[in-house]
This record gives sequence, structure tokens and C-alpha cells, in this order.
Amino acid sequence: MTETEVAGTITPWSAEQVLALAPDVPAQRAAQLLVGDSRWSDSGSAGELVWGRIRGTSEYQTIAELGERPAFHCSCPSRKVPCKHVLALLLRWANRKVATADEPGWVHDWSMRQAARNARREGAAAKPREVNPKTVARRADRVAAGMAELDRWLVDQVAGGVANLTTVGYEPFDTLAARLVDAQARGAAGLVRRLAGAAVSGDPERLVTELGLLRLLAAGYARIDELPAPLAATVASRVGLPVSREEVLSTPPVADLWAVLGIRDEIDDQLSSRRTWLRGCGTGRMAMVLSFAGPGQSLANDFTPGTVVEADLCFYPGATPLRALVAGRAGVVKDPPDPPADSVVGALDSWAAALAGDPWLDRWPVLVAGVHPTLTHLVEADGTALPLRGEHWPLVGAAGGRACRVMGEYGPGGLRPVSAWMGDRMVDL
Repeated sequence: MTETEVAGTITPWSAEQVLALAPDVPAQRAAQLLVGDSRWSDSGSAGELVWGRIRGTSEYQTIAELGERPAFHCSCPSRKVPCKHVLALLLRWANRKVATADEPGWVHDWSMRQAARNARREGAAAKPREVNPKTVARRADRVAAGMAELDRWLVDQVAGGVANLTTVGYEPFDTLAARLVDAQARGAAGLVRRLAGAAVSGDPERLVTELGLLRLLAAGYARIDELPAPLAATVASRVGLPVSREEVLSTPPVADLWAVLGIRDEIDDQLSSRRTWLRGCGTGRMAMVLSFAGPGQSLANDFTPGTVVEADLCFYPGATPLRALVAGRAGVVKDPPDPPADSVVGALDSWAAALAGDPWLDRWPVLVAGVHPTLTHLVEADGTALPLRGEHWPLVGAAGGRACRVMGEYGPGGLRPVSAWMGDRMVDL
């Protein structure tokens, strides 16, 4: 794990940690071509700031603030955050090519503006939102009508023969999903789209499973007032009913040293999302911090993979609490302990327990140790194996035949690796 001071000068990260910040592989490759001394001037670091000017088609001012909420700035026109210039700057810093210096004026001015933005953001987050009871009631009526329509649709499909769903294409599913979105049941709409994938792929077992899960959700929502509170919260979440930040932050926080195990981004034309996976070094609890960004906006860079953060997390309600909000944080920890890791059997047990509370889960975070990666499995010394989704040459190449720790998202198709550790060296996958 990285050794980083809570206050004062930050110890440079490894090159792997820097590259883990990249929004995509092309940005990583481009950054590695820009680390030469001839391109850089006016570079320096002080406290949590690293800066430099780089000559490209123009001269660009590049800044990274590496505190508890990392922030990046570059005067280049790229929309990627961090861009290749920031990544190159940090690679130089990681290689001890950036000396300690006093902040120049342009860096100080940006730092002051960034502090003001953070203060405004924290003030907005702390301000309670007023909720109109009539609005809540109207939304509840729309959602109930949408879920009742979904239930009728499911009954019709079974009556007409499930096999017919494999021949109709995407259009009927898209129409139903759009009507659920209009009914403000976006979660259920997402499950309908998942059902479409099963139908079009021609996988009968998966199709029947997805139909059963949708029927279970519709039936559960119809009886939501009769369900135990944790299960009711899970059903409401899967339907798509929102939970306010204020409600989540009012729950008792879980204080721990949280290891940042990895980050996974999903980007489409309408909405980008970022899942940051954490594990408590003391509690062993898994957590997911989720952030979103609209078209043209950048995703939040609040966590750095490979670091350990002292923080309080408040978890969203549910039978299998996983998603969390950061209620407070003291900063990055120096000389942190390693987070606890599981065996393959322990990882599968955690997946089974999570699925028992939330049968609509499609992924669950696991951290396994002492495994040898092959192209298709993670294999323990006794031969116990965990299947991987697809083939994973980068993981096999990074391990080089050695046992390692691997963090990934486990689901019905196997494990999708997110990051791995070979000794103290972290590799973003």
C-alpha cells in the first residue's frame, strides 16, 4: 500500500498507482510518451500540490492536488480527467523528477479557486432539501401503476410461451423499459433491458432466470409494506426509488481504515458511472462509493487506488448493504495495514450470503489471496479455482507465475478482475 502523509509533503506514488487514475488505456499510453525532461518547465511540488508546464501544440499549465479529494487541472482542450498531461506530470513525480519548490502565482490562484469550489460543494451537500408530500404521493402512484403493468406483461409472456421472447428482438423490451422509466421505476427498467439481453442471446436458462427475478420484484413491490424493513429497502432500491443523502447520512456511520481496492468506470452516451471499491481493514466490510457524471462532465476523483483512507461511511439501507456515502474522512493513512483477504471458498460464501439478501445482484466485490492466475481461473495451491469472465492476459502477465492477491467483481459469469497485488505492487486491470 502507498505511504502517504495525512498532512505535509506527500510521498510519491508508484507509476502503477498513477496509471490507475487514467480514464482509459490510450491516455495511459500517451502519458508515458510525455515524461521526457525536454518538454517540461516550471515544475515543482509543495504539500499536496504538484505542477508543471508542458510544451505541446501550445504550452499547457498542469496541476494535480493530491489530498483526500484529488483534483486535476490542465489548460489543454482535452475533456479527459485526468488528461495525458496530468498523468505525465504525475509519472515524473513518481520517478522523483519533480523537486520541492514554492508555488508560482498561477498555481496559488488555482489552489484558492479549488478551495472555494470545495467549500461551496460541501455547503450545498449539507443543506437539507425540502420534499413536497404531494410530489412523493404522485410518484408512488406512478411507480405502482408501472410495476402493475410490468406484472401483467410478465403473465402475458408466460401464457403465450416464453420461447416467443427469443424471436421478437429488442423493440418490445425497449418499449416496456421506456414506460417504466416514465413511471419513475428506472431500476425495473434496467432489469427489463437485462432480460432483453438474455432473450436475444438465445440462452433459455438465463432467460427463465431473468423472468423469475422480474416477477419476484413485481410481487415484492406489490407487498412492500408487509416485508421486513431491510428487504423492503432492497426491493425499493431495485425498483428505482431514490434514497436521499440526508436519510443515508442520518444512519450510524462505520468508522474504519478503508483500503481503496480499485475503480471501475462504465461510460455511455447518456450517463457515466464510477464504482470505487473499498474494504475496511478492521471490519473486513466491503463498500462501494458510486458517482455519476452527465455528458461532457468528468467523474469524481475522490479516491486513489492503492491508498488507505481513514473515514466514516454511512451505508444505504438494504438486506445486503454495500453502497455507501462518505460521512467524514481524516485523510490518507501512512503505513496502513493490509485489508483482510479471503480464500476462494470464502469469496464464494460471501457471494452466496449477499445473493440471499438481494437476489437481483449482478456483481459482488471479492478480494482473494494466494491465487495463481491462469487465462480462465484463479487457482489456489490445492487446486481450488475461481472462474474468470473471459481471458485475462494482462493479469497473467503481471503475475508472472507468482501467487498474488486479486480484487474483482464476482457475478454469475465469474470474476471480472479490477486490480491485483504482486507483493506491495498494485496493478490496475
